[in-house]
Amino acid sequence: MDRSLSARPLAVAKVGAVRVGGVNRWREIGGADHGGVYDDRWRRMEARGEWVHGEADLVSWFGPATVLDAGCGTGRVAIELDRRGVGVVGVDLDARMLDEARSKAPHLPWILGDLTDVEIAAPGAADGRRQFDLIVLAGNVMVFVEVGTEAAIVANMARHLGPGGRLVSGFRLGLSPLTFDDYDRFAANAGLELEHRWTTWDRRPFDGGSYAVTVHRRPAGV
Repeated sequence: MDRSLSARPLAVAKVGAVRVGGVNRWREIGGADHGGVYDDRWRRMEARGEWVHGEADLVSWFGPATVLDAGCGTGRVAIELDRRGVGVVGVDLDARMLDEARSKAPHLPWILGDLTDVEIAAPGAADGRRQFDLIVLAGNVMVFVEVGTEAAIVANMARHLGPGGRLVSGFRLGLSPLTFDDYDRFAANAGLELEHRWTTWDRRPFDGGSYAVTVHRRPAGV
């Protein structure tokens, strides 16, 4: 595993229209004002002896060397992956959540950007864009984004996957108009194939319920 990603010039972001003041469901529910409160939830769970790293466990199961934590928030998943030796970059639209992440792990690359058009630059790459082994969209990211941007986000994430790379997303139905069929269609249009759908991050079989963890894969050699 490569722990030196943060020392390389790979976390440069070329950002188009970063809608820092734009509307998304995370802002609508007040999430942008409550980064510390959000972290408190996980601290309380840990204090009760509950395991809070199911997302990192699943990501690690795939054995990626590099991961983009898209919609990283205060960095819980990214920081745990870094602790396990994964080269990780975090990106989020919420500056205050990123401030929390930086305060906990200043050595990691934390990028302010809109998932619809942010580009993680890789000097020397053919198209200048960094490609990751895996991109994770945890914490219901896909249902907190601006309605109508979901297809653009999936397409942009797909552009940041290397051949054989995986896009892993967990979200609940009913929090936005997005459905699992919609999400699968957006992924297919971006050239990704459905590989897994589970009910939980610990890979319990999908039971047809309202929450799913879905894995799409970019075909090897593409």
